[in-house]
Amino acid sequence: MPRVSTLKLPPINGGHRSIGSRLSQIRKEKGYTQIELAKKTGLTQALISSYERGRLRLSAETVIRFAKALGVSTDDILGFTKGSNDTERVSLRLIRRLGRIESLPTSKQKTILKAIDFMIQSAQNTRKDS
Repeated sequence: MPRVSTLKLPPINGGHRSIGSRLSQIRKEKGYTQIELAKKTGLTQALISSYERGRLRLSAETVIRFAKALGVSTDDILGFTKGSNDTERVSLRLIRRLGRIESLPTSKQKTILKAIDFMIQSAQNTRKDS
């Protein structure tokens, strides 16, 4: 039976967010559902959910599986990417939607963009009033 270490190691600073929440964010940014990611990794959707919620700890092998499936480094998942800022990442889901808008005729693009601008302005006004 392995013995418990008595070393007094300093804590590892992997950021303020949990590995599961970073995994969830990366998955969503890449535009995958839990079911799609499960198929790519060979895991089940229930396991993906448990990892993202922090109910299960990821093994090194599982982190590597996720990194390969999502096209990111293991450091991205673990929170050790230097200079990475969660707010700087561009959502693949958003990019896909913009691509679909660009494929529409110009008149329809303008209508959709006006509606988006209106909704953004409305949301900003609501936030200011709060």
